[in-house]
Amino acid sequence: MKLNSLITNKKKSKKRLGRGIGSSKGKTSGRGHKGQKSRSGVAIKSFEGGQMPLYRRLPKRGFKSFRKNKNTAIINLIDVQKILDKNIKDGKINLSNLKKSNIISNKYEKIKLLGTGEVTKKFDVEVNYISKSAKQKIEKIGGKIVIIN
Repeated sequence: MKLNSLITNKKKSKKRLGRGIGSSKGKTSGRGHKGQKSRSGVAIKSFEGGQMPLYRRLPKRGFKSFRKNKNTAIINLIDVQKILDKNIKDGKINLSNLKKSNIISNKYEKIKLLGTGEVTKKFDVEVNYISKSAKQKIEKIGGKIVIIN
């Protein structure tokens, strides 16, 4: 291979529209006659001639944050304090105790404990998930935390 044998790609000049019949793109400039599409500055986005557009034919998809937590009951420490004051005397909070005392519905299979509120009584907890703040507050009082998987 030598420099003089290299082929250069010459850029093809664009066809100049509307420059007479001899240019092969004269008069209507390849746009046909009349109508919305022949005018300048008009685009019919996603219009398929009356056919159902592609974006409406396809099913909806996307992010839904609630899918994972459909069967997880979320309880705050404020609620736990109310429960301790009223119902549970042995100081143990778990799924079966909460269901028996009708605090949560029977449809829930897991519990997540969040740290909103303060707790004064010592208690033991059996939960599937727990937030850092809730864990710190319970350990500060001297309660036990058992995480179930």
